Amino acid sequence: MRKSIKILGFFILILLFSGNLFAQKITSPDGNLTLIFRITQGVPYYELSYSDKYVVKPGRLGFEANGFSLANNFAVKDVKYSSLNETWRPVWGEYSSVVNNYTEMLVQLFQPGEKGKSMNIRFRLFNDGLGFRYEFPNQPSLNYFTIKDELTEFALAGDHLAFCMPGDYDTNEFAYTTAKLSGIAPGMDQAARSKGYETKASGYTVQTPLMLKSGDGLYINIHEASLVNFPGMLLNVDDKNFILSSHLTPDKNGVKGYLQAPVNSPWRTIVVSNDARKILASRLILNLNEPCAFEETSWIKPVKYIGVWWEMFTGGGSTWAFSDYNKAKPGITDYSKLTPNGKHAANTANVKKYIDFAAKHGFDAVLVEGWNEGWEDWGSYVKDVHFSFDSPYPDFDVKELHRYASERGVKVMMHHETSSNASDYERQMDRAFKFMVENGYNSVKTGYVGYIIPRSEYHSSQWMINHYIRVVERAADFKIMVNSHEAVRPTGLSRTYPNWLAQESARGTEFETMGGNSCDHTTILPFTRLMGGPMDYTPGIFQTDMAYYKGFKPDQKVHTTLAKQLALYVTIPSPLQMAADLPENYDRFPDAFQFIKDVAVDWDNSWYLEAEPGDYITVARKSKGENEWYVGGITDENPREATVDFSFLPQGEKFVATIYEDGKDAHWDKNPQSYNIRTVSVSSESRLKIKMAASGGFAIGIK
Repeated sequence: MRKSIKILGFFILILLFSGNLFAQKITSPDGNLTLIFRITQGVPYYELSYSDKYVVKPGRLGFEANGFSLANNFAVKDVKYSSLNETWRPVWGEYSSVVNNYTEMLVQLFQPGEKGKSMNIRFRLFNDGLGFRYEFPNQPSLNYFTIKDELTEFALAGDHLAFCMPGDYDTNEFAYTTAKLSGIAPGMDQAARSKGYETKASGYTVQTPLMLKSGDGLYINIHEASLVNFPGMLLNVDDKNFILSSHLTPDKNGVKGYLQAPVNSPWRTIVVSNDARKILASRLILNLNEPCAFEETSWIKPVKYIGVWWEMFTGGGSTWAFSDYNKAKPGITDYSKLTPNGKHAANTANVKKYIDFAAKHGFDAVLVEGWNEGWEDWGSYVKDVHFSFDSPYPDFDVKELHRYASERGVKVMMHHETSSNASDYERQMDRAFKFMVENGYNSVKTGYVGYIIPRSEYHSSQWMINHYIRVVERAADFKIMVNSHEAVRPTGLSRTYPNWLAQESARGTEFETMGGNSCDHTTILPFTRLMGGPMDYTPGIFQTDMAYYKGFKPDQKVHTTLAKQLALYVTIPSPLQMAADLPENYDRFPDAFQFIKDVAVDWDNSWYLEAEPGDYITVARKSKGENEWYVGGITDENPREATVDFSFLPQGEKFVATIYEDGKDAHWDKNPQSYNIRTVSVSSESRLKIKMAASGGFAIGIK
């Protein structure tokens, strides 16, 4: 690790302190970004520029608490400067090492007078953007307090193109709208159609991460990092003046945070570049999180898995519940007396078939949903106990499946759907994790479908933010890895808790059976949702026309070609990757399935070759510890020709590249299963042009 911290006296370019006027200016290590902080009439402001272009015009900073204000009447007590240049190694990720290089300015503010309070603002300026947070130090006049509002503004320089979804306290599973800020309202209204448990934020808001593109060629991403003991942040939209402002998720009592000094806010992040590829390559959000909390991490391993899951979505009649809902009596205590519905997918014989498939093709684990008691009436908001996390259904033999899987070198992945009853889950958590360890489970998929219990909370309110972290921390005590669904969108905490392998927190593949994801959806996700951490997107669907399944909607289709499904394993990086389709569909296309079997889930290095949000992405990655490289390219609804530059390969050597590409007549709607596989010799000097069909793509394995 390389580390250098020094006083940056030469960065003090402007220092004026006279009455209510104070200004300070610092630059990023490479000199491209400039931050100016000032106090005007006692109010703190900041602005950010990239070269000679405004990223953020002067925007206000501060907080309003219930009972007092931390928004004005400020003077500067002190300013401290430092820098850091270090390299650290993540447990897993897109890169085996990460450079953390920034210039820091800590501004210590105080309010004169007997009842005045102190507040610090810490700025870290990286080559790829800015992070800043509020710090409330220990002080006689500030102990416990509650947040009324955060006043942070992101005052944009123009009517930027936005890639956004509606602001909501309970879900992130909306479709994206692409439009100028001044024109996003109609699309946002359409995207906010009822899903069943959403809670639209008051006012006109959007989710973060928010991706923007300015008219003069800047790419800007706004999000937050290290969301701990704080509510999740949305953004209020002023679509006439193009000012975004912080909107904290309240609880249902209207309080936006219960704090005790000393305490810090999460980092507010602005990633910026004139090159879209550098947005995707940014590690700024990870760098703003605390280092790994665990001394020993050998038990944390990336996972490639299959699962008893997709069959419940394809219209074949498989169910999560052991018995029919309308035949299950209220207050069930003895599930062995229920009449089986004959459609319960999580039965011993069926799970053994998946274990056999996983063992044959080299997969690490099999996810099994619907294994435990409680699915008959699990959606009730009135119940105080929904599921038992150590009580399998009568047709699910835990001990036998543990033996069967162990003999074949496969793990069974636990599923804990909570029905958003977080209180009950915390009561059962220790017992549930002990049950997992006793039966050979080392990873769990948690779910939070529905309205939160405690009933005073939302999915993104402060209590729930702390709940997700409590689950991950307690799971680590049992050496268990976590994949959380329907949780708050990630903010880089996988650096601190690397057993938090992935989250959902967006529209994944399951929505292809519920109206579909748009053709550009996966070309937007890496610029938005994935900025904070990996997603369990569940790609790999080969049977994309749902009319194939009797009884299903005949017009329902996955909005990609088969080749694009392969590419997603590279363009949507995650240490947790599922081959989501039914095993029999992979048996129909064994040559294409080979790529899913081969592709890595952990990487030494990544190179973003081509990228434009909402249009296309081409990326190459080197498998961790192996002399293997993989390339993925995807496009939106428009056919395109990608150019693959192989200069990332070692010089002076020849390699064999196997290309999985769209067929000449491929089209996501008309002919999605048309693909071609060819093998070519490549070197670092090679350049290849590959055609992609409408919502198509390609994947390359290089050895």
